[in-house]
Amino acid sequence: MSVEIKFGTDGWRAGIAQDYTFDSVRRCTQGFASYLKLSKHKNNRVVVGYDMRFLSEHFARTAAEVLAGNGFEVFLTEGPTPTPVISYSVISENAIGAVNITASHNPPTDNGFKVRDQNGGAVPPEGLKQIESLIPADISDVKVLDAENAKKRGLLTYFDAAPKYIKHLEDLIDLQPLKDAGFKVLVDAMWGNGAGWFPRLLSGGKTIIEEIHNQRNPIFPEMNRPEPISPNIDVGLQEVTKRKFDVLLINDGDADRFGLGDEKGNFINQLQVFALLAYYMLEVRKERGAIVKTLSTTSMLEKLGKIYSVPVYETGVGFKFVAPKMLETDAMIGGEESGGFAFRGNVPERDGILAGLYLLDMMVKLNKKPSELLELLFSKIGPHYYDRVDNRFVGDQKEKENRIISAKPEKIAGLKVTGFNFEDGYKFSLEDGGWLLIRFSGTEPLIRVYCETTHKDKVQEILKSGLKIAGIE
Repeated sequence: MSVEIKFGTDGWRAGIAQDYTFDSVRRCTQGFASYLKLSKHKNNRVVVGYDMRFLSEHFARTAAEVLAGNGFEVFLTEGPTPTPVISYSVISENAIGAVNITASHNPPTDNGFKVRDQNGGAVPPEGLKQIESLIPADISDVKVLDAENAKKRGLLTYFDAAPKYIKHLEDLIDLQPLKDAGFKVLVDAMWGNGAGWFPRLLSGGKTIIEEIHNQRNPIFPEMNRPEPISPNIDVGLQEVTKRKFDVLLINDGDADRFGLGDEKGNFINQLQVFALLAYYMLEVRKERGAIVKTLSTTSMLEKLGKIYSVPVYETGVGFKFVAPKMLETDAMIGGEESGGFAFRGNVPERDGILAGLYLLDMMVKLNKKPSELLELLFSKIGPHYYDRVDNRFVGDQKEKENRIISAKPEKIAGLKVTGFNFEDGYKFSLEDGGWLLIRFSGTEPLIRVYCETTHKDKVQEILKSGLKIAGIE
């Protein structure tokens, strides 16, 4: 019986040699190929890229062979390539979409399959449903042309995506002041595709760039998974203080997410980073435009929106919601709780490399280290505190969802509940501008509880209240 393939928050992910097999990748690629044919684009170019996970280059070639078998002209990256570079290549190569073989921040046992549209952004939810519906149940319905023959027929080209992307970055930001700043920058590449990129972009001046976890190692030593949150980042934070660096830049496994550590070895969480980047766009770059945020990220953005008179739009969780809204509103910046940030002038897709460069530019322009930047932000809008817990559960999910819906508490941790949003998860707005969010994983029996508040001493109480509302504690 064939594996059922379903797209989650960002693509399809599964355990290698369990559901994620070469035949499953062929079937999934065939579904995407059929979707592209129905879209009736003006050309037939498709980009294929991959990460450093186990067998990724072989899965990518397999996907390329299916696309070639369907008559598409495939541009396959020569080596592991960051997701933002693959996304930009859709534009630079005048393609109609992309396939990216990556499981991003998942555990080492997994691999994944991301798709991108003609804008280099995530395919909207309705498009993903259509792709799912077009995935054949049987491998016999998949069209394949082996790589050698595809290359001979001009349907497969190996290419280096880096030069055009770097030229694009140089159009967005002046790199010379960053090279001349004299920073000591530590980069944690998390054994992933971001390795080598910051040294390549910023070497040749007074700034010193050093990396850790910058080789290919699919078991991801010294971390549970290549996700820029604790405890995965702990080694990098320790190295900052040990080696006296000014900043820690962190990319996840495919370099579309960004994490930040300050000069004291403290983690600046992704909600704070989102607010810092929005403040940078508004105050330093003097840009104006919409801010697009998922419902699981910071209310600091609404405060910045009011101060600078720019609209703030809230979407469901995932760039499949953020990207379309950014295009619709010509947004200045968009992002999500997990550390994915996109910027106007670039593709509507998360870019952990550009986010890192913008953060360094903010340090240069304001002459402040990361902890000082956070202090400056809080002086404008007040301090905000965030945390999240993931908890496995047993029993019926629907029963727990009904329990949450019917709860409707008047207060949480002593704070008045001012509103409910149950469009994507279960969000309770609080009187201080903070919130509690409860969401269920789409792939495993896991419940996630998030909160943000201006009261540091209430964070854990709010999280415990969320678990209690869900019937976990």
